[in-house]
Amino acid sequence: MKYIGQTDYDHRGPAPKRGVILCNLGTPDAPQTTELRRYLKEFLSDPRVVEVPRLLWWIILNFIILRIRPRRSAKLYRSVWTESGSPLLVYSRAQVEGVQKVLAEKYGDQVPVVLGMRYGNPSIELAIKQLTDLNVRDIVVLPLYPQYSGATTGSTFDAVAKTFTKMRWVPELHFINSYHQSAAYIDALCVSIKSHIDQSGQPDKLIFSYHGTPERYLKNGDPYHCFCHQTTRLVREQLGLDESQVMTTFQSRFGREPWLQPYTDKTLEALPNEGIKNVAVICPGFSSDCLETIEEINMQGRQLFTDAGGEKFSYIPCLNDHPTHIKALASIIEKQLKH
Repeated sequence: MKYIGQTDYDHRGPAPKRGVILCNLGTPDAPQTTELRRYLKEFLSDPRVVEVPRLLWWIILNFIILRIRPRRSAKLYRSVWTESGSPLLVYSRAQVEGVQKVLAEKYGDQVPVVLGMRYGNPSIELAIKQLTDLNVRDIVVLPLYPQYSGATTGSTFDAVAKTFTKMRWVPELHFINSYHQSAAYIDALCVSIKSHIDQSGQPDKLIFSYHGTPERYLKNGDPYHCFCHQTTRLVREQLGLDESQVMTTFQSRFGREPWLQPYTDKTLEALPNEGIKNVAVICPGFSSDCLETIEEINMQGRQLFTDAGGEKFSYIPCLNDHPTHIKALASIIEKQLKH
């Protein structure tokens, strides 16, 4: 194997820098069938995401899913696409810019911050190259998934490690694998929820909707389910809400096997018949608004709830580039910079 080397090092040159990579899931380059097929193939080929025997899954993916799903997904992406591109990419870039600005107040230009997507562009490999080209030899990686899961954070580590296996001179690495217990993150969620309640009133039920995973991932030892419930509890306690006022649900299931329950869509359909006519939904597992929050929750979820007899549906946006979120991310990163 040919390793990539760094041949321009000068021992009399400037001292190496530290740098930061903010990582998110990724997005297709455009809301078109061809781009969705390329993106979904990379995403769904990841064994961390789909734990099915490889040969069987290769056949299902290439001969069934990639012939049907890209066109459907492209239509959904077009419903949320902006002039600046995918909402996920737009907000992720804004987060990079915001964190860079906060860190620059203390470290000047000595801690560059770049964006890396697990799937699609800009890739994690490109992000690492950008930093090493800036003389960064100590890298902090922050996957923007507050609650650890092997399918997200674990997969991000795989991508970082795979890139390192190609390098002759491997940088020092600080990998943050979760931050759902961070006081700054919980504070940011509470500020967002309290602001919404102050403006729109107290809902009958505050729903915390997290991206789902197959139940067998939990049974096989993935801590994600517990971390989601822990996030809900920490926010509820800080806001002083009763357990009856909140609930945790899981969205975005795919396929026929059981996923983490209760399901968000089924919950929204059932609540009006239980006398719950006013709900607010927040998605604390998503650091940025994206297809799963804008289209699945704020569009489809709203429709399900109102069609079932619900009277008021509110969606509380993700933390995105809100100042409290940017400060929270910067504080999480700073703890690693001080090591």
